Amino acid sequence: MNWDQVKGEWKQVRGSIKEKWGKLTDNDLTVIDGKKDQLVGALQKRYGYEKEQAERALDDFVCHMDPGGSCSPSKSEDCSTSSGQCH
Repeated sequence: MNWDQVKGEWKQVRGSIKEKWGKLTDNDLTVIDGKKDQLVGALQKRYGYEKEQAERALDDFVCHMDPGGSCSPSKSEDCSTSSGQCH
């Protein structure tokens, strides 16, 4: 799954995001409304992540939402496989 798909399916995806990052409020997710940069900022604010750490965590999360499909590997080892597949 890529970010365009996440944005297009925001109402469905936001529940998974809330489950993963419970410190994000419903209001945060409403304001974010599928905007990746705003979600990265909210992760920084609520969890104290550095910007790159928040981006990496979010990229890995999105990558793992579609474990059967291919994804763009992030800089994290979690999604970096030679085939580009999430594991």
